[in-house]
Amino acid sequence: MGNFGLDIKLKGDKLIEQIPSIKDKALRINLNDNIYGTFAEIGAGQETVRHFFRSGGSSGTIAKAMSAYDKDFSDAIYGIEEDGRYVTESRLKKMLSHEVELIEKRLDRAKHPNKMFFSYANTVATIDFAKQFKGHGWVGIRYQIEPDEDYNEITIHIRFKETDARLQQETLGILGVNLIYGAFYKYNDPKKLLRYLYDHLDKDQIEVDTINFSGPRFANVDNRLMSLQLVKNGMTDAVMFSPEGKNILPAAVLYKKNILALRGSFRPVTTVNMDMYEKSLKMFLEENKVEKENTFVIFEITLSNLKSEGEIDERDFMDRAELLCSLGQTVMISNFQEYYKVVEYFSNYSKARMGLVMGVNNLVDIFDEKYYRHLSGGILEAFGKLFYRDLKVYLYPMLGEDREVINSENLKVHPRMKELYKFFKFNGKVVDVTDYDEKNLEIFSREVLKMINKGIPGWENMLPEGIADLIKEHQLFGFDPNRVLEEA
Repeated sequence: MGNFGLDIKLKGDKLIEQIPSIKDKALRINLNDNIYGTFAEIGAGQETVRHFFRSGGSSGTIAKAMSAYDKDFSDAIYGIEEDGRYVTESRLKKMLSHEVELIEKRLDRAKHPNKMFFSYANTVATIDFAKQFKGHGWVGIRYQIEPDEDYNEITIHIRFKETDARLQQETLGILGVNLIYGAFYKYNDPKKLLRYLYDHLDKDQIEVDTINFSGPRFANVDNRLMSLQLVKNGMTDAVMFSPEGKNILPAAVLYKKNILALRGSFRPVTTVNMDMYEKSLKMFLEENKVEKENTFVIFEITLSNLKSEGEIDERDFMDRAELLCSLGQTVMISNFQEYYKVVEYFSNYSKARMGLVMGVNNLVDIFDEKYYRHLSGGILEAFGKLFYRDLKVYLYPMLGEDREVINSENLKVHPRMKELYKFFKFNGKVVDVTDYDEKNLEIFSREVLKMINKGIPGWENMLPEGIADLIKEHQLFGFDPNRVLEEA
């Protein structure tokens, strides 16, 4: 009996990446004599550790598995949270710290010189009985790659999409194995590690909307860039960064807030953008039911704006986010091409009053039917979603071809859309920013970018204070100090 062509390759065969099964992943870890640690899982059963018990050889991997389900037990072990909640990042961090300390205290290093210790933890809430809230959770691992090396850490926030608690539990178990396997075997390529979280899972089962890497092996990882991958890979619709450049969880900062959002390419951010922001914020704060301390401003860049020749230019994205953060702004990167999707997204977290700041061109675009052909209710469905909430558009004027100022009174939408536009205008859904700086109407991001690229002087004054210096210092947007200055 010969070899029945097991290695035969046919013309036209495509190379398929072999994804190990969940059992194989757990077994590979179990069979490594040096990987040793604990599992602490709260909220969805012991779904992750179950895979390690079942795959065989687990006694060499699992030092302890536990679930402190009772709140008093949990508080006694991990301490009490200030806000009294259990499914939080702070709770996850306490679980990881506590469990790692125990390993170090209880297992003698002299006895285990080659062991790489780890602690895996999750704290989750699966779907509620009424099936109103699908549930979410924090999942993380703290682990070593060398016995005498400091610990690395990966934490993620997830949202369940399935509507059955048992399915959610199984999904969490698979994700947990993928995270542990990726942590040990893909730490050198965090982008791949991210993608592998979805091995044997589907995007409509679970969403990963925040991820943070830390520790010696991830010293050069930019967590904001990792967040961009989440949006790029379709793992989540939007990610946010604080002015300090840290990843923030949208649900945590948007909850019940008044939201004012400015969408743009911000390539680079100009004095127009900042004038739009300052003047519209002033108007927004004068509205009923809008309190300054409860208002959150977001500068949003949509991924469709980040594509350059079909590929997302990550460096370019980082530059834009960096400049906005340096101005003290919160930045959101989203997958939403249409404005109504942005509003729908915010509405998941807040029912309070919202504002969108836009230029005349953007508003005219909104009234273009071609963007809504995929909706069964067409433009009316989109507008229902956009304006049925307590929402206003703050419209910043522009100069027309004859240098006339175009605003909500004289802008031109498609004749078929005229009456629809009038309806929203009449109902006060579109209001003009009247207190604007006229010289700003001459400034366009793309012209500024051209000047920077070609070495044409004079662009510095078109940007907010300090931004030109940052562009020159870091040579952003193609700035080259040695380029021969061209004539304007």
